[in-house]
Amino acid sequence: MNTGCAKARIEHPHAWLWEPLEGDPGFVLSPMFGGKSVYLDGRLSLFFIAKANPWCGLLVCTDRDRQPLLVEEFPGLVPHPVLPKWLYLAESQSGFEGAAARLVALARARDPRIGVTAKERKHRAAAPRRKKT
Repeated sequence: MNTGCAKARIEHPHAWLWEPLEGDPGFVLSPMFGGKSVYLDGRLSLFFIAKANPWCGLLVCTDRDRQPLLVEEFPGLVPHPVLPKWLYLAESQSGFEGAAARLVALARARDPRIGVTAKERKHRAAAPRRKKT
């Protein structure tokens, strides 16, 4: 039965940051761990999350050998305390909006420092079932 009422859509507080990417043919936005992952041309590039610290801000998906180059340009970026393979820009950081918008622009331009190719997961064979005795 349709009551004519629509559910309110909850907008992610960082949605304005990925909106410039939405027209890009390689853009995919996917939910992940309570946040939003941005894939560009199949590469995991950015992760937006709005929970309690250290899960409130922008994670930049990058290889560890490229981290120093990004940190040099964006001093507010630090290795994430839980996922140190990615760099973290805390929302509480002074200048978050400007730095995050610049990082999104770099990702859109396909800056080679941003983005990782997700490793294909190996599926384990199902464990044999034990017979009930």
